[in-house]
Amino acid sequence: MIQYEWRDAWVVAAHGPYDMQSIKVLANALDTAARKRPKVVLDASGIDFADSALLNLLILTHQTAALRVAAPPRQLRRLLELTGTDTVLEVRETVEEAVAA
Repeated sequence: MIQYEWRDAWVVAAHGPYDMQSIKVLANALDTAARKRPKVVLDASGIDFADSALLNLLILTHQTAALRVAAPPRQLRRLLELTGTDTVLEVRETVEEAVAA
């Protein structure tokens, strides 16, 4: 996982699968990011699997910071659409768009 500051946002670039067994590292990173900056961008382009554990984490993070989800892969985008989470979270095509939003 890569993390960095870009303009007024903190970007967390996640890679790999995220489920109940693997979510803790990302949860810690997003929690720390939300404490550093009011705007947090999750670069989701490297996520190859996501389930309800990631959805829950995104909603919790959204409640504490201005969360943007950038470049979600097809499976994650579909999960966001099916659950209606895409209407609650700000989803952008690129990290650059997410930081600017």
